[in-house]
Amino acid sequence: MGIDCFSHRFTQHFVIIKVRNFIEVNMLANFSYEIIETIAVLSEGSKGWKKELNLISWNGRDPKYDIRDWSENHEKMGKGITLSKEEVQTLLQALNESNYF
Repeated sequence: MGIDCFSHRFTQHFVIIKVRNFIEVNMLANFSYEIIETIAVLSEGSKGWKKELNLISWNGRDPKYDIRDWSENHEKMGKGITLSKEEVQTLLQALNESNYF
């Protein structure tokens, strides 16, 4: 398990217009991330996207555990979940205590 480092900054513009209500919403989202370590590839889809468990720093903050789908070059990401160390420990404890394994 080597350390893979990727760093990207994205700017996304969202414009929602409701014609009937004449409401316009502009949302500007700026964020950056750095993949500190790829811990595991959990699965791979037929189009090359991989569900990964990574340690990621979002917006320069302390790294957190993150599970989400990534394109082959880590330039695109799917929806995912980010967990603190404490949340991962709670999850592992709950899984260990469950009757599903």
